[in-house]
Amino acid sequence: MKSLSAPLFPLALLFLSGCSTLPNGRGWGENATIAPGWERVRESAVNAAKDPWVWGPLIGAAAFQIDDWDRRTSDWAREHTPVFGSEKNAEDWSDHLRDASVLAHYVTVAATPSGPDAGDWFANKVKGTLVGIAAVSSTVVVTNGLKSATDRERPNGDDSASFPSGHTSSSAVHTRLASRNLRSMDMSSGWRRTFDVGLTAMTVGTSWARIEAGWHYPSDTLVGMAIGNFLASFFNDAFLGLENETQSLALSAVEDGALMQWHWRF
Repeated sequence: MKSLSAPLFPLALLFLSGCSTLPNGRGWGENATIAPGWERVRESAVNAAKDPWVWGPLIGAAAFQIDDWDRRTSDWAREHTPVFGSEKNAEDWSDHLRDASVLAHYVTVAATPSGPDAGDWFANKVKGTLVGIAAVSSTVVVTNGLKSATDRERPNGDDSASFPSGHTSSSAVHTRLASRNLRSMDMSSGWRRTFDVGLTAMTVGTSWARIEAGWHYPSDTLVGMAIGNFLASFFNDAFLGLENETQSLALSAVEDGALMQWHWRF
């Protein structure tokens, strides 16, 4: 029992935080909207495109086209399977890691602070969850559309749906949504970083497992990663109605003077 108490403690705190509110007194999901305005949509798209987890994988995918590095890396991974030991194990792990990404997303949805009132809590959860579902559904549509348009044969020759990786884009959109949800929870920066590292590992692990299993080339998984991260960030920022600013400055009048407050979220 003692060995289980440490990892379960932060999870218990997460679920307890689900009945509280955000620092502004609102509930997570309360301000979700289908009409955020063009300016917010534009700003969210630009910020999502600037995310290193969007442009970084795209640059990596382009680099893999040099000197047939994409195919050579795929062949090496399938032959040696250095992480998962066999193509079958890699395929199984790609499913497990993708499913864990989905679970992580919806666990953080349940844990976000959506208010103490049961009725408001449920309504806020539904609205916030629908934003996430829209991001996930858009990821599926974009991924499948590109598969049909590119018609790239898989490394194992099974079919022509190699580009981009659906497993990776699915893992990426879910883990990024989970990471964004963590920002709405009251926890130490150390725990937040720990959870973020774990979420990132799920997507990276899914990506490499698909390569070792022979279902994708590295560029397939990298583009899938970029798609999932972009759409998760875009939908979260544009439609969830949360504040995007990492820093804010407030000035208020108090007795015998004024009070200046600086808030920095990291």
